[in-house]
Amino acid sequence: MQTKNQLRKLTGLKKLGLGLLTLTCLANLACKSEEKKKDIAAVSETKKTPNVVVIYLDDLGYGDVGAYGATEIETPNMDALASGGVRFTNGYATSATCTPSRFGLLTGVYPWRNEKARILSGSAPLLIDTAQYTLPKMLKEHGYHTGIVGKWHLGLGSGNMNWNESIKPGPNEVGFDESYILAATQDRVPTVYIENDKVDGLDPKDPIEVSYSKNFEGEPTGKDNPEMLTMKWEHGHNNSIVNGIPRIGFMKGGDAAKWSDVDMADHFLAKAQAYVKEHKNEPFFLYYALQQPHVPRTPHPRFVGSSGMGPRGDVIVEADWCIGEFIKTLEEEGVLENTLIIFSSDNGPVLNDGYYDDAVEKLGDHDPNGPLRGGKYSLFEAGTRVPFITYWKGTITPGVSDAIVCQMDLLSSLAALNGDDQTYGDSQNLLDVLLGKSETGRNKLMLQAGSKTFLRKDNWVMIPPYKGSFVAKSVNIEIGSMPDFQLYNLNEDLEQQKNLAKENPEKLQEMIKEYTKIRGVEPKVPEVSK
Repeated sequence: MQTKNQLRKLTGLKKLGLGLLTLTCLANLACKSEEKKKDIAAVSETKKTPNVVVIYLDDLGYGDVGAYGATEIETPNMDALASGGVRFTNGYATSATCTPSRFGLLTGVYPWRNEKARILSGSAPLLIDTAQYTLPKMLKEHGYHTGIVGKWHLGLGSGNMNWNESIKPGPNEVGFDESYILAATQDRVPTVYIENDKVDGLDPKDPIEVSYSKNFEGEPTGKDNPEMLTMKWEHGHNNSIVNGIPRIGFMKGGDAAKWSDVDMADHFLAKAQAYVKEHKNEPFFLYYALQQPHVPRTPHPRFVGSSGMGPRGDVIVEADWCIGEFIKTLEEEGVLENTLIIFSSDNGPVLNDGYYDDAVEKLGDHDPNGPLRGGKYSLFEAGTRVPFITYWKGTITPGVSDAIVCQMDLLSSLAALNGDDQTYGDSQNLLDVLLGKSETGRNKLMLQAGSKTFLRKDNWVMIPPYKGSFVAKSVNIEIGSMPDFQLYNLNEDLEQQKNLAKENPEKLQEMIKEYTKIRGVEPKVPEVSK
């Protein structure tokens, strides 16, 4: 087996050889378009190391995609990935909420192992330790150029961030060569883009101030100034107003750098396309993290009304279009057939998540959960089971797989793609499964919703007893907390309607034993206060 140093050396030689070939070709090229196309084809043929692109959506549900059964909304480009690749029916994020899932994807570690892996504020410090081995660090070792475009939401800096100076540590310190991000979510301040370690377009004469505890004197808020709003808040989103939209948290200054919400999808798409064009002649890894369909849903005017479901449906149509345009760029630049694309979502769907935007009223016959129970924040399947597709034109044979796969497994699997047979953290090497060559996926997986964990093993799910509300009224989602054990056979009861804990005590004990082995804590029925 080759050592990492040997692999790194070999990769560097390959990379150097490709660079010399490309320079030689370019030196002899005429400016005719037909000759340029031949050169692109030659470069693609010469490259041996495949590019990797992760397309990651935000709050997209299992039932929000045509390939997964949606009939009331059109997602032709997502569907094309599914029909041309492997569509996984048992693909999982690690968590039912965003920050933990993103942590798991990039580190290959269960987010419940890090007690700080919760939904972060926009001013939270960097969650990933800079010494942590990560997916981009691993790919850099194998000669990849690494980039992120889109939503980050894993914290920045070391606390008490000064947004007007260098913003470190951040994506660049955990393995990304280039980063163009929004710090947290579209509904949180600061409402600016960050390019590498600087706010993009910041006027030093108008410095940014951010607080998640109190407002700045004289600054309007959604709560106190409803007359300024173009989008009405329903719960939790009533602080600083930017572009007529009330946000979570308070912000002052930075007016020249503030983003345009309706242009965000186009803006990120252009950055992702530019990244491909700039790095097409070397192996690259791009983490393209779209913000849709997270709130606030702000489709560009050309997509308004495109779904008939209001803004939530419209931004899903918009995201699908962005994906189609991005894939066109891969094809036009001659790298599509040398690029492994992994498509997924950070957690399940939610309709009313802080703003009144007709997501519930205009839903019609569409079910974002598909056949699953729950949704974002939930212990039930719709919280963590998400669309999950792998596509590699000319390499992956199209099909449908029932194997259990998790985003956390990308680290070890993509290491194997590059000749490294080690496994990292909690990540498993499922490369053959992702490439459609095997149906043997995971047989067990510990998942989480908030601070609560539950176990999937083979076709069984065990949810321990938990205190708390069964339904989160603010979002009208069944969170799933119950005072007793829950046990479901997903082969027979995908909708999780029949709790088998009492009638199948042997299976329950088997699941409890496995849960305790992985989690290190035995689940117990909580005491009921008198």
